[in-house]
Amino acid sequence: MSDNSTYDERVEAVYTAIEEALDALDSDLDYETGGGVLNVTFENGTSMVFSRQPPVQQLWLATRSGGYHFEFDETAGDWRNTRDGTLFRPFVVLEMQTQGGVEFRWL
Repeated sequence: MSDNSTYDERVEAVYTAIEEALDALDSDLDYETGGGVLNVTFENGTSMVFSRQPPVQQLWLATRSGGYHFEFDETAGDWRNTRDGTLFRPFVVLEMQTQGGVEFRWL
C-alpha cells in the first residue's frame, strides 16, 4: 500500500481527468463532487458514482451494472479491478458508453 498522500493524489488526478473529459463532451450530463464522491448523472437519468475509500486505499465505482472496487497497480499505472483484473480507464470508457451512451475519452 502507498502512503495516504500518494493515494489522495492518485484519486484526485483521476477525478480531475474525468471532470475534464466530461467537460469536453457535447452532452447535457451533469456531475458534482463533494465528500470524496464524484457523481455523474446521464441524460437518461442513470448515474455513475466514483468514491474514495481511504481505509483500504481503493477507488470504488457504482454503475447500473454493479459495484466495482479498484486498487492502484504501479506496473500498469492505472487502477485495477480487484475482482477480475480489468483496468479502470478502459472500464470507465465502456461503462460510460453502455450506461449513458457517451463517447467518453480520457484527455
